[in-house]
Amino acid sequence: MSILKVENVSKNFGSTKVLKDIGFTLEAGDVLAIIGSSGSGKTTLLRCLNFLETPDSGKFYLDDELLYDAGEHKKLTDKELRAKRINFGLVFQQFNLFPQYNVLDNVTLAPRLRAKEEPDYKKNKKEINAQIEANAKDILERVGLSQKLKNYPCELSGGQQQRVSIARALALEPKILFFDEPTSALDPELTGEILKVIRKLADEHVTMVIVTHEMAFARDVANKVIFMSDGVIAEEGSPEDIFTNPKNPRTKQFLQRALENP
Repeated sequence: MSILKVENVSKNFGSTKVLKDIGFTLEAGDVLAIIGSSGSGKTTLLRCLNFLETPDSGKFYLDDELLYDAGEHKKLTDKELRAKRINFGLVFQQFNLFPQYNVLDNVTLAPRLRAKEEPDYKKNKKEINAQIEANAKDILERVGLSQKLKNYPCELSGGQQQRVSIARALALEPKILFFDEPTSALDPELTGEILKVIRKLADEHVTMVIVTHEMAFARDVANKVIFMSDGVIAEEGSPEDIFTNPKNPRTKQFLQRALENP
């Protein structure tokens, strides 16, 4: 049974067709790397999957149940969007942390807000908040930040801030974690610590979709690779298929340039 199935997703910005009939499936525990040149539609695809953009056509299935059908032409309410988006975590290129909150508060904020919407929150407020804090501490330990709970974002390195962003996404227990170029805002010497965290999540069988320009990382960590070009999936397969024996000339040309200029 697939955890995510994407069918015939298209997205236009004015007369520009950014996504053209995109489709793929993910199984639980898969790590999918999406590669391609800038402007190929990679980030737009992630934003559509996370309901930050509205596809013009297409369907999303989660656990083999229809989650979204653009053909219904229904504008979702904020509450409906939150209910659908809660299945997915998104780690952005920029860290987007709240500067006025310390590390622990950044990670617990969203779970606390979600808990307040539950009917039994007021009755069990103390126990629920204690559990949320305990979960956040466990996650921060997983990403190597158990000693930084009371620090503020301005006191952290870029790599540490991005690890807080990953912990914040994990705190809502998403079924799938999306990464949009998670190392692009980091100096090269800080990139390794983020890639190490993502490798650890892969070892824990966290289902992930990673848009990345790190070809060696995509080859080593992903079990599926999609190469996008001009808004379409030009080629997909295993890392060995894509990196060792690409079939599409556009894939070959892209990889030659990317591997020559990492």
